[in-house]
Amino acid sequence: MKINRLKVVLAEKEKTNKWLAEHLGKSEVTVSRWVTNDNQPSMETLLEIAKLLDVDIKDLLNSSKVVL
Repeated sequence: MKINRLKVVLAEKEKTNKWLAEHLGKSEVTVSRWVTNDNQPSMETLLEIAKLLDVDIKDLLNSSKVVL
């Protein structure tokens, strides 16, 4: 299950994993694992990412709401 939409939002903003890693002071491997949903950033990091990309933090997350 994909938890974050980081890959989609980065593409929409025409930004790369490398760009995000540099701006966050993280390794490209770490960002790559977030983008592929192998790992998840902390809420604090998600907030920082949202600010960097100028999006609402909710735009970085897939809804967990179940529609019946």
